[in-house]
This record gives sequence, structure tokens and C-alpha cells, in this order.
Amino acid sequence: MAYKISDDCISCGACAAECPVGAISEGDAKYVIDEDTCISCGACAGVCPVGAPQE
Repeated sequence: MAYKISDDCISCGACAAECPVGAISEGDAKYVIDEDTCISCGACAGVCPVGAPQE
């Protein structure tokens, strides 16, 4: 199951830089994860300072 970014996102971009498949991009109010590209590796969750990426 792909990760999703909660409304806790502070738009720091740490998750996007860490994603090995480039599934994360900057959205209007927060970063978003492309569910079709996400491989559920959890790299984004490991670097997020507020725990916004969740499975």
C-alpha cells in the first residue's frame, strides 16, 4: 500500500529528496505522493521531521 502525506506536512521537502523513485512532488498546500509510483519503502517516513508520510 502506498504512503500518503498527512496534513501535518510542513512542506520542507525532505521526503521528496529521499524518495528513490521520485514519487513525491510539491502540491498546493503540502507534498503529495503518486500512489502508482510509490514502492512503499518508507524512506520518506524516516526523514520527515513531523511524521507526515504514513502508510
